[in-house]
Amino acid sequence: MSDPHVAADDPSAAVATRLQTLIVCDQCDAVFSRLSFARDESAFCRQCGAVLYRGSRLTTRDLLALTFAAAILFVVANVAPAIRITVNGMRNEVTLWEAVAALWHGYAVVMGVLAGIALIAVPALQISLLLWILGFAAFDRRAPGAAIGLRLLHAVRPWSMIEVFMLGVLVAIVKLSGLLHVVPGPGTYATMALAILLAVVAKRDVRSLWNRLPAP
Repeated sequence: MSDPHVAADDPSAAVATRLQTLIVCDQCDAVFSRLSFARDESAFCRQCGAVLYRGSRLTTRDLLALTFAAAILFVVANVAPAIRITVNGMRNEVTLWEAVAALWHGYAVVMGVLAGIALIAVPALQISLLLWILGFAAFDRRAPGAAIGLRLLHAVRPWSMIEVFMLGVLVAIVKLSGLLHVVPGPGTYATMALAILLAVVAKRDVRSLWNRLPAP
């Protein structure tokens, strides 16, 4: 049977419990008490009007399933041909990984490193962190190192630029279509779907993921 005086005897536990009920505005640093919201409702700052948090229609298991789907699409996007080019009956294909590796040679090595980080390393890290954190949370457990993982997830989010890559692919197809027969391959479609899933899962407010985690 729990002791009702434990919280009073442990000030740090009381402070930690209190902090769980507060939320700080990212824009003006105003502090508010967190309220329970329906899935389609949002909370706004009274001082500056910024969005504090939104109710989500997705459960933790839903997010985990989407993350598994993103992991599968990530493999397909890196293995399947992204672009097919046909010239005088000769056909050539290139995958995302091969395109990034080609930039590592010659004077484009810096661009190749940046492309490898933004298109391969960061999405792989995001998916791995989400699988680790959500996999435990789906069974009402807090993953070891969850706090560090969420901080890292927030830090690398600006470096995920799959959407920019997709825009570049579409521009290249349009520009080359007058000279060559260029068609997008399965890797391009997988990358498009991956960008959508990462926008839904990996680019969510980290605080919303933190609030899904059970108490340590």
